Amino acid sequence: MGFFDFLTEEIAIDLGTANTLIIHNDKVVVDSPSIVARDRISGKIIAVGKEASMMQGKTHENIKTIRPLKDGVIADFDASEQMINLFIKNIPALKKKFFSPALRMVVCIPSGITEVEMRAVKESCERVNGKEVYLIHEPMAAAIGIGIDIMQPKGNMIVDIGGGTTEIAVIALGGIVCDKSVKVAGDVFTNDIVYYMRTQHNLYVGERTAEKIKIQIGAATEDLELPPEEMSVQGRDLLTGKPKQVQISYREIAKALDKSILRIEDSVMETLSQTPPELAADIYNTGIYLAGGGSMLRGLDKRLSQKTDLPVYIAEDPLRAVVRGTGIVLKNLPKFKSILIK
Repeated sequence: MGFFDFLTEEIAIDLGTANTLIIHNDKVVVDSPSIVARDRISGKIIAVGKEASMMQGKTHENIKTIRPLKDGVIADFDASEQMINLFIKNIPALKKKFFSPALRMVVCIPSGITEVEMRAVKESCERVNGKEVYLIHEPMAAAIGIGIDIMQPKGNMIVDIGGGTTEIAVIALGGIVCDKSVKVAGDVFTNDIVYYMRTQHNLYVGERTAEKIKIQIGAATEDLELPPEEMSVQGRDLLTGKPKQVQISYREIAKALDKSILRIEDSVMETLSQTPPELAADIYNTGIYLAGGGSMLRGLDKRLSQKTDLPVYIAEDPLRAVVRGTGIVLKNLPKFKSILIK
């Protein structure tokens, strides 16, 4: 291996339904929406990441925006491969290289993923010059990113609410003891808001607007200590067909999201009920850790805490917890060999 070592670059990837993040040399070099825009006639990719996400919902028939990942797994193999390829090519340090280097990668995947879906991720990476591709389960990466020492004989509970899936896992001794992966996460929240606006306000809003609402005034409960201001939302009136604007408050969004958050609560409760008693004792002391973008929903920590009677902590910079953990694994591959899926 010796000679090729200096030709090999190491990268850690969090291939998410909503966002893809890449770490290279301990720095987050890519943090972009997982979306590509393709020209329908030539079949070429014309934009990727932020640029493509600006086009979402605003395209004519010759441009199509594609989100290659759905529910945490690759839905469009071709598009996902081109997306990963473009992201890697955009890494500043690799741009300067005369030829594309061989890559040693650690990529994280949802815990409820099938063999076939796992192979799709692996093959995508191998086709963009990944010579060694290691996979790691998302809740595991999140735990490492939060700063938990996962090798200890101590139970920790992680709830990672991403774009496509919510991953709930109890981790001890460097392994996942019990886990649950539910397809209720950020994307579902966004769709709930679209549906609510349509049924309650006769206002048709796009996905991007709904996402904005979620970020600006989204809430998991109606009693917040620091409630956000009301927000004006523009869209199309379903009755008159004219563009119109309405004011909405966080209380309405809490109502809109209630059912989906209930499903997440139930899954957390179910996972707790399957936890071995010794680990349950640990979790009583350590509490629950939240990671992923969905954990930033106002009042969600409080709501989960009331439901489970456990302390709930939100990871710092929850959007990057998973990729940080993946980066730590990449730096200490020999130490973490046992938790990787080859």
